[in-house]
Amino acid sequence: MAALSEIADVQILDLRHFSARELRPVLEEESRMWSKLLRWDYRSSAELLLQYLDSRVLPGYVALHQGRVCGYVFCVYEGAKAVIGDVFVSAYAGLAEAPAAVEDILLEHLLETLTHSPGTDRIEAQLLPHRSGTHSDVFLRRGFRIYPRLFLEVALSRPEAAWAAPHGITIHSWSDDDFSAAGPLISSAYSGHLDSLINDQYRSLTGSLRFLHNIVRFPGCGLFDPASSFIALRNDGGEPVGLVLCSKVSEQVAHVTQLCVAQNARHYGLGSSLLRAAESNLRRRGFDALTLTVTEANENAVALYRRFGFEERHRFDAMVWERDQ
Repeated sequence: MAALSEIADVQILDLRHFSARELRPVLEEESRMWSKLLRWDYRSSAELLLQYLDSRVLPGYVALHQGRVCGYVFCVYEGAKAVIGDVFVSAYAGLAEAPAAVEDILLEHLLETLTHSPGTDRIEAQLLPHRSGTHSDVFLRRGFRIYPRLFLEVALSRPEAAWAAPHGITIHSWSDDDFSAAGPLISSAYSGHLDSLINDQYRSLTGSLRFLHNIVRFPGCGLFDPASSFIALRNDGGEPVGLVLCSKVSEQVAHVTQLCVAQNARHYGLGSSLLRAAESNLRRRGFDALTLTVTEANENAVALYRRFGFEERHRFDAMVWERDQ
């Protein structure tokens, strides 16, 4: 990575000194990149970020080149945890270095701040549009653990396969009434799971409800789509044993934001049935693709998605740091 002094005409300044207007061109470029790489309409997320920028409360840094903003990095705080939301540098700013080198510098500034903040005990980051390994050196130097993840896609133009719920289970479309029961299902399904190391919200009921609230109420992972989201219940008592949640990320593409099955209901094909239910609904409504992300080391899940027909479109990293780990 080039040292800061080696990047000609680049300054790193506090994000809170800049307005949405000054960052809008960079975010518009980033939105085009998300669309091309992931088939993801990032504009609603960008608009939400711009609203926070104008409030001047979002922690982070900008890269300034010849007096203009050419990149940014930001994070959000959740108690003693910081989540790095994004880092991006324009490819068209006329920089002496590649954009990734300036992104490294932005990340270095943010990580220096966060790791030396006494109130921050954990840092998480999932830099979805950045190819795996792009910024790994920056995080490894700070003692982060890195978990490679896959961005998978399946075409919905293939012939529809028949599906049915496993014996003794009913699958129905998501409704707001399912919210309170879904939280305990998510937290219990991820007990001891690899992904609970990456996202600590999975480790508690409170965290799982917050995770669910973010998916259903906010556009950060696309616009929640209840029609293609389903929950599975046992016929004897109505206990929830599985769910699939989907969001609309562009006009013809949906994204699985959550798929989980209770530990006592696995190995009966319930995960496949939930995916088939979502696929069937999306196909009838004219969607042409479904995407999802999965941790590469989660071999059982990866195998399920491969059998289902998902193919790798992109590979990225999740990073985690804990104080005194």
